[in-house]
Amino acid sequence: MPVETISYKNTNYFSLLSCNYIAQKPDVTMLYNRYPSMLNFKAQLKEKQQSYCNRAMLVKVLKKQYAQVTTTPLVQKNIQLLNENNTFTITTGHQLNLFTGPLYFFYKIISAINLCETLKQHYPKNNFVPVYWMATEDHDFEEINHFNFKDNRVEWQRSFGGAVGELSTEGLEEVYNFFSDKLGPGKNAKYLKELFKNAYINHTNLTEATRYLVNELFQEYGLVCIDANAVDLKKEFVPYIKQELLTGATYKEVTKTINSFFDSYKVQVNPREINLFYLTKGSRERIVFENGVYKVNTTSKQWTEKELLAHVEEVPERFSPNVLLRPLYQEVVLPNLCYIGGGGELAYWLELKSTFEAFNVVFPMLQLRNSALIINPVQQKKMNKLKLSTEELFLKQEDLIAKKTKEFSKLAIDFSNQKQFLKEQFKQLYRIAKKTDASFLGAVAAQEKKQVKGLANLEKRLLKAEKKVFSERLNRFTTFQNELFPNLSLQERNRNFSEMYLEYGDEFIPILKESLQPLSDKFTIIT
Repeated sequence: MPVETISYKNTNYFSLLSCNYIAQKPDVTMLYNRYPSMLNFKAQLKEKQQSYCNRAMLVKVLKKQYAQVTTTPLVQKNIQLLNENNTFTITTGHQLNLFTGPLYFFYKIISAINLCETLKQHYPKNNFVPVYWMATEDHDFEEINHFNFKDNRVEWQRSFGGAVGELSTEGLEEVYNFFSDKLGPGKNAKYLKELFKNAYINHTNLTEATRYLVNELFQEYGLVCIDANAVDLKKEFVPYIKQELLTGATYKEVTKTINSFFDSYKVQVNPREINLFYLTKGSRERIVFENGVYKVNTTSKQWTEKELLAHVEEVPERFSPNVLLRPLYQEVVLPNLCYIGGGGELAYWLELKSTFEAFNVVFPMLQLRNSALIINPVQQKKMNKLKLSTEELFLKQEDLIAKKTKEFSKLAIDFSNQKQFLKEQFKQLYRIAKKTDASFLGAVAAQEKKQVKGLANLEKRLLKAEKKVFSERLNRFTTFQNELFPNLSLQERNRNFSEMYLEYGDEFIPILKESLQPLSDKFTIIT
């Protein structure tokens, strides 16, 4: 497959923090332990190996979760290998989006699989297992209950409360019927229909459905799915739950990091004084400390400190970490070296280094997931016909249209020479003004500002007039850009894999796997 790359910065779709992290700017280095490079993994391996001690429990839980799942010998081998002291994980996580949700779900997982394979080549004495952490405890149902298919929003409508992983798949028959109708006939459409049906109609809850779906798609690469909403794993996290309740360590450390660093960057997640939810069937509510007692927000449930600590020991599964404490939980229960996530995820992970230090847990490496734009042959022909370069393709639409208008026009829609001439004229006026009183100097400055603004307005009006002249030609560029960037956003954030699978079938995942490079610091364009 022909592959091009472009810097993340030049795509105009990634935050300043993401770009500066990739560039390893000095002002960001305080926020992470080690930047992911093949050389740096050596020290990360050693540090994690010395500190991790939950292998037997992890393997026990995974075997239980896979007991009713038909999978490959490679997945089974990887689960067993986690018993070995020289086996480590590369982890990515995601919500339980309906039918995987946005396309970047695939890029996350393939990033983890490819990195494991590359690490094995460089560190052959160790084993590396790709892990998908299922966000079964999330309660943001509206974020996961739909996906886009072509011009249709495929949505699961129902009332809901509590952790999404426990959600019954009841009602998904209607979604299946709607989606099946939109897919139409053909071999690839038939596979997608069967995949959806087997995942969501033949399983009773969203956790089981998602595990089946992801296993079907990635089992040949040894991917292991984990549901951390498991009592035995929560038992391993009990000391950290208690520390969070008693000391508010996450709030203190994240607040300190934000106050000392995030003036130049957007704060992704603000901490709460207690970063835990209380989880029961149909409910996931914040734990708060008010008037000397611990309470479950919006309920009458409350405890003294002694009662709550005893309750944590008794039912640890009811204590659910929020977005800032969940990374700590992950690193406690997994022999993990590196977390792979999107820009927003890395932004909140980068708030957490001192929090991990306060809990005495090794901070993992952080790798920005692969990102890609897929262009099919028909679209490539259009792009060639329009004589549109890769760099131009990623311009903001307003800038692209302005650039093409100036190329098409026989007029010089650039008043730089006039602006320079005006500047020289005012230099002379300033020299004269300095020889008289200050009021005249102010008048000259005001007039210069007015003249420069007037010239800029004339330039804009000329550009606007020429846009009308070439509107038909310019519409071809906007139409094409809208085709590749739905709603002027990245393709991977809008499209679902089903559109691509209809076109490429069984070759879709191998194409991605071959095209996406682990530890890449570039955005990928795949034709």
